[in-house]
Amino acid sequence: MSTSSAESVALRTQPSAREVFSRNLALVSLLALIVLCLAWELWLAPTGRGTLAIKALPLVLPLLGLWRYRMYTFRWLSLLVWLYFTEGLVRAASDSGLSAALAAGEVVLSVLVFSACAWHVRLRLSAAKQARAEQARSSADAT
Repeated sequence: MSTSSAESVALRTQPSAREVFSRNLALVSLLALIVLCLAWELWLAPTGRGTLAIKALPLVLPLLGLWRYRMYTFRWLSLLVWLYFTEGLVRAASDSGLSAALAAGEVVLSVLVFSACAWHVRLRLSAAKQARAEQARSSADAT
């Protein structure tokens, strides 16, 4: 493969409409999860003195990477979010009242973040595979 062919695959800068939607879905659901975690631990149903609100801090870290379409961020966030899913399941089963409802919301938002990230990664990988196949065809036609 020639250098210009390799560069054009690497330089695809315009995301497709589906990639934009999956990124926006991941971003909005992540922001909602951050707000839920903070509201839950600080105002709605605080545990202790609200020190568990620090659990929202790791969720703030991937925001810039999602905004910039960083593939690595989508991948590691899809793994990180399972910690929040697990916490939500445990607290939904063990807590009662408003706290159990908030835990169920955490589970739903965690699944939504994971699904959006997985969808985005799949879209990007298939687009890259398709671009490589097209370039292979065009370079084969040129020879």
